[in-house]
Amino acid sequence: MSWFDQLGGILQQYASAGQPTQNTERDFDQAVTVAPREAVSQGLAEAFRSDQTPPFPNMVGQLFGNSTGSQRAGMLNQLIAIAGPALLSGALQHGSGMGNLGGLLQRGQVTEQDAERVPPQAVEELAREAEKRDPSVVDRISDFYSEHPGLVKSLGAAALAVAMSGMAKQKRGFF
Repeated sequence: MSWFDQLGGILQQYASAGQPTQNTERDFDQAVTVAPREAVSQGLAEAFRSDQTPPFPNMVGQLFGNSTGSQRAGMLNQLIAIAGPALLSGALQHGSGMGNLGGLLQRGQVTEQDAERVPPQAVEELAREAEKRDPSVVDRISDFYSEHPGLVKSLGAAALAVAMSGMAKQKRGFF
C-alpha cells in the first residue's frame, strides 16, 4: 500500500479547499510520519506560495523565530547558499536591516551562536531578496523545513491545511 493510500481519507479532507479542521495538527503529524519527505516538501512549498497564508518571507521569519539555534543556523546557511554572497552584499548595502549578517558573509558558515543574534526581521528581508532573485528558493527552504515538521506546526492550522492540500494533489505512486 502506498503512502497516498495510507493517508487517503485524511488527505481527502484537504484536497480541494485546504481548509483547517479541528484535527489539522493531528492529521499533519500523521501525514508526515507516513509520507515521503519529498511529498511533505512539496506540500510546504504550496503553503509558502499560497494566497491563503502569509507571504513566504513572513513565514520564514516566523519559523526562524521559533527555531532552535541549530535550526536557525541550518536555515541561514541554506539561505546564504541559495542567495549567494552577491545578493546578500547588495541587500546589506541597501540598508535592509540585515547588518547582523554582514560578518557572517566573511566566514561563509553560520554557527548557532551567530544565528541567535540575527533577528527574524533580517531573515524575512533575506528571504524576500532571495525569492526575488530565485523563486526556487521556496522549494529549497521547503525541503529544509520538511525535516522539521514539529517546527512547521508553529505556522498554524491554516498553513498546515494548505500543506496537506498540496500533498493531497500529488498523484498516486509519484513517490
